[in-house]
Amino acid sequence: MFTIKAKNSTLLGPLQFVTGIVERRHTLPILSNVLIDIEDHAVHFLATDLEVQIRATAKLDTAHKPGSLTVGAKKFQDILRALPLDADISLETKESRLTVRAGKSRFSVQTLAAEDFPKIAETKDDATEIAIPQRDFRRVLGLVQFAMAVQDIRYYLNGVLVSCDGATLRVVATDGHRLSMASYKLTESIAKIEAILPRKTVLELIKLLDESDDPIHMKMHQNQVKFNFAGIEIVSKIVEGKFPDYTKVIPSGYTNHIQLNRLEFQAALQRASILSNDKIRGVRLVFTKDSLAIICSNNDQEEAEESLGIEYDREPMDIAFNIAYLLDALSHLSSETIQLSLGEANMSSALLTLAGSDDFKYVVMPMRI
Repeated sequence: MFTIKAKNSTLLGPLQFVTGIVERRHTLPILSNVLIDIEDHAVHFLATDLEVQIRATAKLDTAHKPGSLTVGAKKFQDILRALPLDADISLETKESRLTVRAGKSRFSVQTLAAEDFPKIAETKDDATEIAIPQRDFRRVLGLVQFAMAVQDIRYYLNGVLVSCDGATLRVVATDGHRLSMASYKLTESIAKIEAILPRKTVLELIKLLDESDDPIHMKMHQNQVKFNFAGIEIVSKIVEGKFPDYTKVIPSGYTNHIQLNRLEFQAALQRASILSNDKIRGVRLVFTKDSLAIICSNNDQEEAEESLGIEYDREPMDIAFNIAYLLDALSHLSSETIQLSLGEANMSSALLTLAGSDDFKYVVMPMRI
């Protein structure tokens, strides 16, 4: 017999933290379920897709007998969402059914045995431990996540590299066409370690982390990373493979630097993109004396041109990029001014940074139009 009595708001919050990684239909049916464990004054919700595992805890006002079960995660979440947040919820099990009661509402749903629920085996080897304010870790992940590959056969690109060396934490993502890197200064120096976090882990972290100074504790093992913050525990496997050497991709000798107002540049690109080619999404950036022309055209011979006043006194340059790659970066930045650095050749990559800072670097490969 399994019984829980609690306010709906007490249960729904932590349940929603774990269900983001659950798929309604799975080749292994029990992976569509959430594992519910009760012990004394706490109930734990756990979900996994065998690559990442999330566990969240709710504190109960009264002591309960220990017990566990699994139930369809999305279905259970939908039931609690449909009930008032201040409703008194009663959960009871009998045989292979879970009964949910609230006021005059009653739901009876199927369960599966808790002992059949697969968990990621937690590594016991030595770990490198790092503590970072939640807001800062969320910010650096947000500055690179848009550059991750999506279902690339080079599986090591479908995630984010987390690299620690001394007192610097770097996170890097690339899909082979652009690369984004963000840095954070740690309060203490640690040994060098690297790990590639899977795409789903990165997106769940960004979704669950708070805009607060409360810390997230990260333990980096040889084949997995564990995160603890705000009553949530995430255990993630590490993507195997060799991440590209990002230090060779980021240009270091550019002397052609253009200061741009981020919002003006972004707005001009958005307007010009209306008439861009739907397939190649190309945009020409034409630099002349104190002027930047932004030009998009399509197969219907339609063209959009925007002009921005800039400080530029070097040789004229006409270079093309994927406009979506530029807009991705600009939409995730908050600074007023950005710096666009270019090589001398028309087919050199562009380096986008924050004025006066090395904490963010974004490299975009050029394209032919």
